[in-house]
Amino acid sequence: MAKKDSLKQQKFMSFMFRGKEIFKPLNTGHIDERVSCIREYVANIYFYTKDGYTIMIDAGYNYDRLSEKMRWLDIRPESINEILITHQDTDHVGAIEVDGQGLFKNAKIYVGRVENDYLEGRVRRKVYWGLYKLPQVHIENDKTLIEDGEIFYIHDIKIEAFLVPGHTWGHLVYLIDDAYLFTGDTIWFGADGGYAFLNTLAEDRKLQSVSLKRLEEKLKKRNLSLKIITGHTGWTDDFEFAFRHVDEICNALKRKPKVQDPKAPYDGFDESDDTEEKARTVILEKC
Repeated sequence: MAKKDSLKQQKFMSFMFRGKEIFKPLNTGHIDERVSCIREYVANIYFYTKDGYTIMIDAGYNYDRLSEKMRWLDIRPESINEILITHQDTDHVGAIEVDGQGLFKNAKIYVGRVENDYLEGRVRRKVYWGLYKLPQVHIENDKTLIEDGEIFYIHDIKIEAFLVPGHTWGHLVYLIDDAYLFTGDTIWFGADGGYAFLNTLAEDRKLQSVSLKRLEEKLKKRNLSLKIITGHTGWTDDFEFAFRHVDEICNALKRKPKVQDPKAPYDGFDESDDTEEKARTVILEKC
């Protein structure tokens, strides 16, 4: 499913969202000395490196140029032994689906216990207000199932998982080393702050906002200095900006920016400005 679905998304979503400032992926490169990312069409996958050891956050599309862009970052696919999965949509797991290139066939994946119901076929993923069921995702990698609030370590990397249902029923966000929050498809950044993610792709739109408010409250109590990193719209270290509009959902069909975003590409699927030279030399700016 992944290969065909990736190609279908490239054509359909490019047409649907062109000029609407919906998808604003980071180019391939580095956020800082620990976090790097790869741009795959409108999605980003991330790598977190500490003391010479690298883990991966999400697995993107079934994308032909993944190994090429990993080379830009000097990361070898065979060095990736663990992949954190926020949720099972094909733009976040495509590289580990059974019809992929097999770059990470020996990697262990970490996925939420609730989200695993999709992978096991007990629940079908629904989009467009429940009107359309997506094909089941098939993954054969070894899995570790994660609970809400669970803290675990990969080498000396501390990872805490939070269940944030709404976009999918079992979506997790990952807090790494109390400094980096990888949000997947829970928060959408506009030029004027963060919103709940796209309405058309949510299992439960209202639940998205409830979940984000709950997450905001938990994080506020900890008074952490965070870099908040999204799956499709970049990153910020401004906590108030990130959660500014989470009681409102980004309308993917009618979106007209309240505040024009000069950084937003006309077509998020146009990767002409994503180059090896920039990946090696340019630090990726925050929103």
